[in-house]
Amino acid sequence: MAHNDTVERILDAAEILFAEKGFAETSLRSITSRANVNLAAVNYHFGSKKVLIQAVFTRFLDPFAEGLSKTLDDIEAAGKEPELEALIALLFKEVLKVKPRGQNDIKIFMRLLAIAYAQAQGHLRKHLQNIYGTVFRRYLKLVMVAAPDLPLYELYWRINFMMGSVIFTLSDFDTLDAIGQAEHQQKASMEQTMMRLVPFLVSGMQAPRPEDMPERP
Repeated sequence: MAHNDTVERILDAAEILFAEKGFAETSLRSITSRANVNLAAVNYHFGSKKVLIQAVFTRFLDPFAEGLSKTLDDIEAAGKEPELEALIALLFKEVLKVKPRGQNDIKIFMRLLAIAYAQAQGHLRKHLQNIYGTVFRRYLKLVMVAAPDLPLYELYWRINFMMGSVIFTLSDFDTLDAIGQAEHQQKASMEQTMMRLVPFLVSGMQAPRPEDMPERP
């Protein structure tokens, strides 16, 4: 899809409104009003609200997945399997490489991820799997090698726990930073916070399983 000015305005408006109100609660008319376009423009460029939701995600994920894929190429070419800490840090580094359109890009995208989990957007999950499934499977394969003691089902849960921690921390980063400044007189940056998350997430991924946990559901 050619990202002309009209398309960008629609995506900008949709991204903000979806993050503020949710997908189901945001009408196309509210998006067109904020973007200062008519409904025909949304229908022409996207065809449906579902496609617009998908486009909001792919606008962020396209450059992220492209960068991740190139980095995985380099890792595979080197023939050396990275440790779990390096793999988790890699995701944050690739997020930070994405050229920002505004200072709130990461926070808004994390809110969108949280809403996507909560509102069970099946079409979005299928769309993202179709487009990015290959690169994320390549990444997951390396994670499985770096965490060989975790059965696949346990790995599924721990990745979701990891996502939950990241989404909570980054989607409302300003609030957490403000509390940190008020209570501890320390200001944090988004990049510092991501790197602070890495050892925490690694420890969670490497923690022993409870003895009564089955290997399969």
